[in-house]
Amino acid sequence: MAHLLEDLPSGPLDLYRKKASFNWKEMAVFLDGEEILEFKNHVYRTLANDPLFSRTPGECVSFEKMRELTFLRMKQLFRYNFLPKGEINPAKYSTLNNILAMYDPSLSAKFFLSVGMFGANVATSGSERHLRYVDEINDMTIFGCFGLTELSHGSNTRALRTTATYDPATQEFVINSPDFEAAKFWVGNLGKTATHIQLFAQLYTPDRVCHGLHMFIVPVRDPKTLLALPGVLVGDMGPKIGYNGIDNGFVMFDNVRIPRENLLNKTGDVTPDGRYVSPFKDPNKRFGASLGALSGGRVSITKTGLHNLYLGLCVAIRFSACRRQFGPTDKEEIPVLEYQLQQWRLLPYLAASYAVHHLGEFIFQSYVEFQMGQAMRDTSDRQADFGREIHALSCSSKPLSTWLAQRGIQECREACGGHGYLAMSRLGEFRNDNDPSCTYEGDNNVLLQQTSNYLLGLIEAKKRNGGRIESPLHTVDFLDDFHKIIATKFTAKTAEECTDPAVSLAAYKWLLCYLLEESGKRLAQQRSECSTEFEARNNSMVYYCRSVSLAYIEHECLRRFNDAIRAESTPAGLKPVLRRLCALYGLWSLSNHMATLYQGDYLRGKQPAQLIQTAILDLCAQLKDDSVALVDSVAPPDFVLNSALGKADGQLYKNIWSTMMQAPQALERPSWWQEFCSNKPVVGSLCSKL
Repeated sequence: MAHLLEDLPSGPLDLYRKKASFNWKEMAVFLDGEEILEFKNHVYRTLANDPLFSRTPGECVSFEKMRELTFLRMKQLFRYNFLPKGEINPAKYSTLNNILAMYDPSLSAKFFLSVGMFGANVATSGSERHLRYVDEINDMTIFGCFGLTELSHGSNTRALRTTATYDPATQEFVINSPDFEAAKFWVGNLGKTATHIQLFAQLYTPDRVCHGLHMFIVPVRDPKTLLALPGVLVGDMGPKIGYNGIDNGFVMFDNVRIPRENLLNKTGDVTPDGRYVSPFKDPNKRFGASLGALSGGRVSITKTGLHNLYLGLCVAIRFSACRRQFGPTDKEEIPVLEYQLQQWRLLPYLAASYAVHHLGEFIFQSYVEFQMGQAMRDTSDRQADFGREIHALSCSSKPLSTWLAQRGIQECREACGGHGYLAMSRLGEFRNDNDPSCTYEGDNNVLLQQTSNYLLGLIEAKKRNGGRIESPLHTVDFLDDFHKIIATKFTAKTAEECTDPAVSLAAYKWLLCYLLEESGKRLAQQRSECSTEFEARNNSMVYYCRSVSLAYIEHECLRRFNDAIRAESTPAGLKPVLRRLCALYGLWSLSNHMATLYQGDYLRGKQPAQLIQTAILDLCAQLKDDSVALVDSVAPPDFVLNSALGKADGQLYKNIWSTMMQAPQALERPSWWQEFCSNKPVVGSLCSKL
């Protein structure tokens, strides 16, 4: 273990590191495993020793230079080839994505949108005739992007309007954008660098029948000049709130012809004479299969949101351990981490990060297993059920993770006071770069409807047909005892009893059952009052179906964390602190549903709320001395974190001062100094004379 992780530099953070109840290195090995830690170290060392990847906290880089640096660094990744072609290791693939995203999410996006999203989708959605594109992507002969969203349509993918009409006379598809509202929009890599787009378009055969969305490989730029090809209008969307190293773009097509073979034909194909053929008899199943790549994206974003939260917590907790303000006497100042309010603001998010880690790993491994089944052409009922469950999980785990990061990073920013507003803290960058993850690959609120549809469907099927409620991953099995669970009540009598994760798990089971019951009633009522199913579902989302989805994924997150703690393979020296983290996450998350717990009569009187609040504060106090070691276990090296406030040496003020003093022109007068020293304004000279 010692050879995997170097000792951290000595300094002000030693005060807390010496108080830790566990070995931070043992925790890091527990979370990642030795093989992944060795891979991380290899990538970290390689990038740290490359001058192209050097930078300073808070540096001001122009928009154009940022784009250039991102591209040059991305090219360097091809040279390093961290993931050799013959090595199939999904865990390493995911780890590299997370490392690059912590360093710079634009770099991660630029690399994996081409090699991952484009390359992998061509391999899995196409056939042997498309393998040359995979080879050309992997050596950067061509550069890819993924084109689904249009200017006027995002979530409603069925309504996309780009067309691909087959011409049997030339055996080509003719690609068209009917108008500017049908322009492909928000396409990463397309703004300046993509040469080929994996395009989603409505496929029309010569008989004018539309066969729905299909994927096509469409060249958009000449790889030798990067100039647009004939009939292609392609450009850049301009600056965004964050992620500005990645060039998001738009494209329109005017009678652009591509060979018939450029159709990715796993879900459907067109014969040379223009007949449509598909292994799927049900168009809905074909549609779902063609969008299957998005589930993988959501699984990945769940882990990306977690790592964004890690970054914010590393900065804020290390800052809080070093920053001293006030104290019991005028002569003594104490670290702000000692204040109950600071603990209450930060440590629940720390607990949540450890919980989401276990959820993210579970969903990732499950998704890999599902994809293996798909590759083996598994058409069993279990595989179909597996896919539906993975879809429900990914559609709720992405909102859980990215919203936790969104709120947690903002809390970290504020918990660092004014210093947290400095660009050199990098907290603003973390916040802005996490923000799009709440909407891309599915708006979080819209995605939650998918999960609630899955859950309500299970309950309705049991009422209609009887039989057990169960699923391949067992995330819903307990719902088979729906009526027993709904009759239970909160039984804890002391705050200490509340710190048993079993208390929160029992409450979450009741909460989910109650919300499902109430959502079912609401939906039935709306169906009787509304003229359409659309209107009934629309009127049942807020306070009902949306809450069902969140309760489902929060329960599963807590359950997976608790199971990991109880596992025999978990080191005994880590179990006490992990158990406290699990209990804190459970109670803190549950406290957001307090009104519903009282509304459904699971809680009665003021005592349960007081016990839960007391337990949360007690757990925060117990975890305070472990908090620095807990972020050390998940923190990237300083050159990746790149924050003057969060360096591992804890030299807070020294690092802020040196970063500020080394900034270009920090001590120089502005280039426009003469505007101050001369040409003084005549007060009122521009006032109207009327």
